[in-house]
Amino acid sequence: MEFQMDGTRAIIDVRESVLRGEHPRKEILDFVKSTPVGTVIEVHLPHRGEPMAAGFSAMGMNAIINELEPGHYRLMAVKLEDRR
Repeated sequence: MEFQMDGTRAIIDVRESVLRGEHPRKEILDFVKSTPVGTVIEVHLPHRGEPMAAGFSAMGMNAIINELEPGHYRLMAVKLEDRR
């Protein structure tokens, strides 16, 4: 799993770890909680990631999921407030 910061954008690529059978949902949500308000969160997944979108929703964020190519989805959200 790779976490990168590009200015106010956090890029998290979990495609390979998910394909290995790992479930990094908690690690991603913990990372998002630690980011400052205004951070754009971009998660790359091998599937739509509805449970991750629900986790973001529980944190007060609206998530958008795009299919970039077969087997490559991008979930995006903006952290608007701190909910710990």
